[in-house]
Amino acid sequence: MVGILLLIGSICEELPKTKLFKWGLGLYYKNKEIINYLIVGGLTTLVSIGSYALFRVFISNYMVCTVLSWIAAVLFAYITNRVFVFESKDKNVLAEFVKFVSCRLLTLGSEILVMFILVNVLKLNDMISKVLVQFIIVVLNYVLSKILVFRNKENK
Repeated sequence: MVGILLLIGSICEELPKTKLFKWGLGLYYKNKEIINYLIVGGLTTLVSIGSYALFRVFISNYMVCTVLSWIAAVLFAYITNRVFVFESKDKNVLAEFVKFVSCRLLTLGSEILVMFILVNVLKLNDMISKVLVQFIIVVLNYVLSKILVFRNKENK
């Protein structure tokens, strides 16, 4: 056990000195916003899918579950996007939140439409459809957040 801890300590001490680590850190800082968005978007997707699966245990209507999982995901996404991705300094949090929710309502409409087509028209499984739709939604949400909600990181 002590040997393993010493090995881990040695790796942690030497890793920052490697060219690969320095290259990766440089790449991260060059693309920080997009990388952080992908991380937060991935976590938001997990919140959306996880809460959808949880709601499906208690509610049989997949559309109701879609809306409820959307609410959970939007609350999580606003906080994490504001703080970690776009580093917003906007003092008017309410107006920013309203813009954020408005954009997310647009993507909710898109999600419901695509879910309807996949589940009712194409007869795909609702959980598989939910996962597939998330890829489209993540991209749409980034573009809308970048262009309409978090346009300026400076104090307003």
